[in-house]
Amino acid sequence: MAKSYKDTMILPQTDFPMRGNLPENEPKRLQKWEEERIYDQVLEKNRDGKPFVLHDGPPYANGPIHIGHSFNKILKDFVNKSHAQRGFFTPYVPGWDCHGQPIEHMVEVTLGPDKMASIDQPTLRRLCREWAEKYVDIQRDGFKRLGVNADWDNPYLTYLPNYEAGNVEIFKKMYLDGSVYRGRKPIHWCKHCHTALAEAEIEYSDETSPSIFVRFKLDTMPGIFEAAGATGTAYMVIWTTTPWTLPANTAISLAPDADYAMVVADGYNMIFAKDLIESVAEQAGWQDYQMVVGEDGEPVTLKGRELAGLAYTCPIRQDLKGTVIFGDHVTLDSGTGAVHTAPGHGQDDYLVALEFDVPLLMPVDDNGVLTDEAGPFAGLDVEEANPVIIEWLREQGTLVAEKEILHSYPHCWRCHNPVIFRATNQWFVAMDKNSLRENSLRAIDQDVVWYPAWAKNRIGSMVADRPDWCISRQRSWGVPIPVFTCAKCGNTVATEETFDAVISLFYEKGADAWFVEKPADYLPRGIKCEVCGCTELVPEKDILDVWWESGVSHTSVLIHRDAEGLHFPADMYLEGSDQHRGWFQSSLLTSMGAYGQPPYRSVMHCGFTVDEAGRKMSKSLGNGIDPEEVINKYGADVLRLWVSSVDYSQDVAVAFTIFDQVSDTYRRFRNNFRFLLGSLADFSYDKAITSWDDLEPLDQYMMAKTVLLLKGVEEAYDACKFNVVYRMVYDFVNELSSLYMDVIKDRLYSEAPNSSRRRAAQTVLANILEVLVRIMAPILSFTTDEVWEYYPAGMKEQDRVENVQLAGWPQVSDFVPAPPCDVQCVVDNFAAILEVREVVMKALEEARAAKFINKSQEACVIISAPEATQALLSAMDSSLLEDLFIVSEVQIQDGEEVACTVEHAHGEKCPRCWNYRKLGTQAQHPDVCERCALVLDEIGYQATEE
Repeated sequence: MAKSYKDTMILPQTDFPMRGNLPENEPKRLQKWEEERIYDQVLEKNRDGKPFVLHDGPPYANGPIHIGHSFNKILKDFVNKSHAQRGFFTPYVPGWDCHGQPIEHMVEVTLGPDKMASIDQPTLRRLCREWAEKYVDIQRDGFKRLGVNADWDNPYLTYLPNYEAGNVEIFKKMYLDGSVYRGRKPIHWCKHCHTALAEAEIEYSDETSPSIFVRFKLDTMPGIFEAAGATGTAYMVIWTTTPWTLPANTAISLAPDADYAMVVADGYNMIFAKDLIESVAEQAGWQDYQMVVGEDGEPVTLKGRELAGLAYTCPIRQDLKGTVIFGDHVTLDSGTGAVHTAPGHGQDDYLVALEFDVPLLMPVDDNGVLTDEAGPFAGLDVEEANPVIIEWLREQGTLVAEKEILHSYPHCWRCHNPVIFRATNQWFVAMDKNSLRENSLRAIDQDVVWYPAWAKNRIGSMVADRPDWCISRQRSWGVPIPVFTCAKCGNTVATEETFDAVISLFYEKGADAWFVEKPADYLPRGIKCEVCGCTELVPEKDILDVWWESGVSHTSVLIHRDAEGLHFPADMYLEGSDQHRGWFQSSLLTSMGAYGQPPYRSVMHCGFTVDEAGRKMSKSLGNGIDPEEVINKYGADVLRLWVSSVDYSQDVAVAFTIFDQVSDTYRRFRNNFRFLLGSLADFSYDKAITSWDDLEPLDQYMMAKTVLLLKGVEEAYDACKFNVVYRMVYDFVNELSSLYMDVIKDRLYSEAPNSSRRRAAQTVLANILEVLVRIMAPILSFTTDEVWEYYPAGMKEQDRVENVQLAGWPQVSDFVPAPPCDVQCVVDNFAAILEVREVVMKALEEARAAKFINKSQEACVIISAPEATQALLSAMDSSLLEDLFIVSEVQIQDGEEVACTVEHAHGEKCPRCWNYRKLGTQAQHPDVCERCALVLDEIGYQATEE
C-alpha cells in the first residue's frame, strides 16, 4: 500500500464560495448595507476630509430605468466611491426631474379627452405629481439595486417647494438685470404638444418636403435690365421647402455680394443668382432660355445689395407688398440665391427683418392651423396646406418647378413629430445682454475641466451659435413664470417686492399656490401697475422650460442644502453627451447669469448605449436591454464591471454576448480573490516577513508590481479613466494567476507551515489582497465587501471596520516589508528573467503537445543563453529557477541566443510534492525527497498507508 501524504500538504482553505450567485446574494448585501447605514458611515468617517461634491443631474421620472440610466448612475458611483475610499467627504444627493409635458401627456392619456376637458388645473397638477412620485420610487429602487450609494431618503425633486422657490430666485436676479425679457420672435413650436421648445428640446431626423421655385412679381423693371432691352414685367424667383409659410411672406432676401442676372424663359423675365442659372434651368426643365446681356454681349448683373428696396406683390396675400432686402445668411449652395423671407417663421428671417424694419406676420395658430390671415388657405393644417398651396400657385401661373427632397428637419424630442417655426410672445434669456454669451464662453474655456478634454469645443460651439433661450412653455405641470400682468393695460408687473413675495409663497406652499391663491393675498400692499396704476394683477399662465428648472439645481440643491455638506460650485457634473446642449448648458447659463461663475469645476460626459450594430437603443427599435434582466442573470457587479471596462466618453455597445464575456472576467477576479483568501488561511501579520532582502526575487518583483498597480490605479481614478483601472487590474490579475500564483503553489502547499519561504509568499499575497480589495471596492462593491467578510481570522484586527468601503485607501507606507523607493528598477531588472521564462514555457508547452511530458515537473530544461543572460540566471539559486519554471531541474549552457531544450528530469517523482528528486536521503522518510522529509520531521508526521 502506498503511503498517503495528502494531510501533510497545506492546501487553500476558505469558505468564500467559488460561485458568487450574485442575483440572489446581492439583495441580501443591500439589506446589510441599509442596516449598517453605509452611506452615512462613509460620510461620517470622512467628515473632516476634503469635500468632493458630484452634483446629480436629474433623470426624468416617467418610467423604469433603462440601461443608459444604469450606465450613468454607476459611473457616478465610481467617481464618488473612488474619492470616498481615499478620504474625501462625498455627500451625494440624487435628484429627479418631475415636471414637464411628458408626464402631463401621460396623465391626459390616462384621463381621456372628456375628463381632460373638464378637469381644473390644481387637480391636473395633483395627478401629475402622483404620476411622478410613482416613478421616482420605481427608479430609486432600480438605482439602489445597482449598488449606488446616495442619500436615497432625501433626494431633490423639482416639484418640492424648496426647489420651486429656487427657480424664482434665479429668475428674479436675471430679470431685474435685464437678462430675461418677453418678446415676439420665431421659436420652435410643437403643434402636437402645444408648446414652445428650446434648442435643447429639438432632435433632427430626415423628412421629405416639397421643394418649389416660385415667381414673385416685381412692381417695376430694374432700369439696368430695361436699358439692356428687357420689356414687360420682371419677377424674382425664390426657392422654399415650406410652402405653408408663403402666406407670411414679407420680404425676399438676397446675398449682398452675389451677382444677379435676368433670365428669359417661358415668356417671363426672371431674376436670380447668376451662379445658379444652370441648376435652376435644369430643375425647371427649360429647353430654351436666354440671359439679358449688354452691348458687350456679357450678361447684365446687379449685386444683391443693389437690388435692395425693390417692391413686389406678395404671392398669397396679393393685397400686401413685400420688399427685396439682403443678408449674410443667404448662400448659393442651392435654390436661387433669392430667399423667401417670412420673419414669423425663421430665426434668420426674423433677424434680417429687424435690420430692414420688415413687418412680421403670423397666420398660424397654436394647433398649427392657418388663420384668416392666410387668405384662401385659412383652416388648413400646415402639412395639409403644402399640396394645396402648390396647386394654387400652379393655377396662378407662378409655380416655376416642383420636386421632393429628403433633408434633415427639426422634430420634438418628446412626441418626435416635426415642429414648425412660429413667432409668438414668449419669455427669453438674452444671450448677449450683460455679456452672458461672452462670459459663458470664457468660463467654458478657462474655468472648467472637461472629461474628455475635447468636450470643451463641443459645448463652446453650441453656446457660441445658440439664439436667445426661449424659457416659457404653454403647459400646466411646472413652475410658473413668476410675473404678473396688469388687468387693465396688459403691462408686465415684476419688481423685487413681487418676486420676494412669490419666493416666500413657494417656500411655504409650493408652486401650486400660484394657481389657487389670489395675488392680493400674498403680494405686499401697494403693488400696482407702474403704467396705469391699476392694482388688479393677473398671474402669468406660462410655465418655465424644464431645462431652466433642472438648470437652477445649483441654487435649489447646492446652495439651499449646503448644511448637508453640499457646496457651490460643484466639483463635478456628470451626464450623457447630449447634455452639452441640455443640462450642462442650462446650468451654466443660469449660474453665469445669476452669479457670474459656472456651477461646476469639472464636467464629465458619457456616451449613449447602442446595440451591437451601433444603433442607439430605443423603444421604437425594440433593441433596448432592461438592466433588471441583466442583473437577474449576471448580477449588478457584472454590470458594474462592464461599465468600468468601456471608454465611457464614446457610445458603448451593449449585448448579452458582451455580458457573457464580462461574466468570464468577473469569475477570474473572483477566483483570484478566493485563492488569496484560501492561501492566507493560517496567516497573520505578526508572521509576515519584514525585511525586503528576505523576499525571493520573484516575491520582490510581485511586490514592486503591486506598488506600481496602486499608484497607477490612483492616477487613473483621479483622471476618471475607469477603463484604465479595469485594464490595469485585469492585466495584474492575469499575471498574478499565470505567474506568481502558479509558481508559489509548491511553496504554499509543500513547505512547512512556518517556513520563511512560505511566509514570504504569504506576505506578498497579503499585500496584494489588501490592495486589490480596496482599489476594486468602487467597482465591484458587492464582491469586495463579501471578500472583506471572508478575511482569514488572523488578518482581522480587533478594530477592523465592518465594510471595505470604510477601510480607506491602501498606502505604500503600509506595505510589509517596506518596498524600496525605486520599485520600477526592481521590475525592470527582473524583466530579462521573465523573457527567459517565456522561452522555457513555450518549449514546455510544445513538449506537452508532443506527449513527451505530461506535467512540467517531469522536465529538465536546458537553457542556452549568451553570457550576460547566463550571469543573470546564475545569480539565482537553482532551486529558485526550478520554482520559477515549475520544473524539476534546470541546466544552463552557452548559446548565441536564448533557447530551451526539454529532457526528462533525473531522479524519481516525490509522492508528496510531485517534483522529480533524489528520494530516500532521509532514513526516517525514505519515500520522499529531502525537502519533504525535513518538512515531515518538522510537523511530526507519522506515515499511514492507503
